[in-house]
Amino acid sequence: MKNFPRDLFEPEHELIRQTARRFCEREIAPQHEMWEKAGVVPKAAWLKAGELGLLCMGMPQEYGGAALDFRASVVLLEELWRIGASGPGFALHSDIVAPYLLHHGSETTRRRWLPLMSRGEVVTAIAMTEPGTGSDLRAVSTSAVRDGDEYVIDGTKTFITNGLSAELVLVVARTVDAAGQSGLSLILVEADRPGFKRGRKLEKIGMKAQDTAELFFEKVRVPVDNLLGQEHRGLHHLMSELPQERLIIAVQAVSAARATLESTIEFTRNRQIFGKTTFDFQNTRFVLARALAELDVAQVFVDRCIALHVAGRLDATMAATAKLTATQMQNRLVDECLQLHGGYGYMWEYPVARAWADARAQRIYGGANEVMLELIARTL
Repeated sequence: MKNFPRDLFEPEHELIRQTARRFCEREIAPQHEMWEKAGVVPKAAWLKAGELGLLCMGMPQEYGGAALDFRASVVLLEELWRIGASGPGFALHSDIVAPYLLHHGSETTRRRWLPLMSRGEVVTAIAMTEPGTGSDLRAVSTSAVRDGDEYVIDGTKTFITNGLSAELVLVVARTVDAAGQSGLSLILVEADRPGFKRGRKLEKIGMKAQDTAELFFEKVRVPVDNLLGQEHRGLHHLMSELPQERLIIAVQAVSAARATLESTIEFTRNRQIFGKTTFDFQNTRFVLARALAELDVAQVFVDRCIALHVAGRLDATMAATAKLTATQMQNRLVDECLQLHGGYGYMWEYPVARAWADARAQRIYGGANEVMLELIARTL
């Protein structure tokens, strides 16, 4: 399959790609099926990624990072999703949680946690979603009540990626000050704090190697120094970082779709039916041709958004458009590719089955696609 030419990357990014590809093929691919059965990626994989410098690559060198731009993270994402490795929550750790600490944490907080995160010695999670709160963050009910020099946190979070593995959790909680003013705040909670409990491992349709859990906070006390940014300004801080999260999802979508299309082309060239290969049928070739055309269009737009993001010019609407269109394309393409596999496409041992199951969540997390439409509609 001819790949669309891209001018997004510099030579240094291709060197990172070589390292990332070797890591994915040697350390991730051979074990991913075992991790799917266990429902968690072992700490050893995190430590190996940290040893190779693949975690928190965008963080400044004084905090253990490599001071690289977002394209370095894109390279790792593409290599992971190229082999169908949806399990490792590296992007959430490095490109979602870490930026909150960098941009909103104190110098003490940054120096305490970011080097450990860069080495994979501390795994992180972000706890936004609650049983009654998904895309509507204003409905968060988990509370953080000030008591002297501490916050006392009570509440329940669900669908938390890295929830079983995380040693540090960034919690979105509602704070109320002495004057009665309330708002959302971002507070770090160490997993060894009394009152912090992990619930059951949640069984998902796809992304089975990615540990997802419920988290419970029962009068968990943390120092006020664990606050990131300003009290009551958590929603503003979240909105400033969400475009990158949505761009990450778009990158995953395009990479996963390309890998699925490539494997499907190979399958149809070898699958015999009615005396010829599946690929020999015009309908098959037209389905694949349309899929490739839509994939390349999505790749161009996502690449443009990446370039804008690196330049500091990506806005929330463009990020929403990237997530919406890329994940819609991914789901449509993977579904059509599964159909071309016939009954084999419904067997878990085939990559297309895993890709199909993994793709579905992409339209939900990071803000449901219906929310993306609402964000775009506000610009009309």
